[in-house]
Amino acid sequence: MLVWFLLTGASVLFVVWDSVSNGVTSWVQRAAWILVTLYTGPVGLFFYLMACRRPFPGGHDQFTKATWKQGVNSEMHCVAGDATGIIVAAVLVYSMALPNGWDIVVEYSFGFISGLFIFQALMMLPMFGSYAQAVRKTVFAETVSMNMVMTGMIPTMVLLSAAWPGSENPLTPAFWFRMSLATVVGAVIAFPMNWWLVANHLKHGCMSLPGADGPAPALGHESPEGPDHSDKPMGDDMSGHKMMEMNTLSTPRMLGWVMGTYAILIAALWLTSRFVPIEF
Repeated sequence: MLVWFLLTGASVLFVVWDSVSNGVTSWVQRAAWILVTLYTGPVGLFFYLMACRRPFPGGHDQFTKATWKQGVNSEMHCVAGDATGIIVAAVLVYSMALPNGWDIVVEYSFGFISGLFIFQALMMLPMFGSYAQAVRKTVFAETVSMNMVMTGMIPTMVLLSAAWPGSENPLTPAFWFRMSLATVVGAVIAFPMNWWLVANHLKHGCMSLPGADGPAPALGHESPEGPDHSDKPMGDDMSGHKMMEMNTLSTPRMLGWVMGTYAILIAALWLTSRFVPIEF
């Protein structure tokens, strides 16, 4: 466990340094990677190097162009926001001595609020022009992604709590190691959903700031739905960057996807309860 924390500290220091000195993405994207690395240690650093880090000036856009890399970067907003909310909730509920069922409800609520209203909506704010519009445009993607993150995190947290007495106490190293493992599992489970969202232009991936690393064809620097582009045709913006139009699903299809992810989450909870009772 000591080795894990030492590697985590070194990983976070590198990502912070690189984000400041070599970063060409928005501050929210950088903050997401820093937080994810804080929660997942060397695992987060590995994927930062593979999917986000600018290899050399002018090379970031091409390096991050692959759909799987865009999916990883897209997922970072969700994982950073959700895990932050969940960890804050886990610290709070420990002092309340609630049954584990209520722990799950509180942690899910905190994770959803943090993921949607901070890491998703704030990330998209420059693209959509208003906070309300950003929330409206990202609520579907955040919901289905959050549900998959929780499908991985909740069973891991519950099972490790039962197998590792005392790991619920946030003042112990065991708590933070348990949350790290849960975050890694949640990120793995949520990746296919985020890949699908990005591949179908339902969610943005990794974007260089306009002018920070040269043109980034078709990676979506700006949303054509924002206030500055409402009367402009699809194509280049004034700075020469391509704008990627985000697709939308019909309401029935969105509801179907949302209900499907809730069904998966509930199934995961039911299966977990076969090993560790979930009580209210």
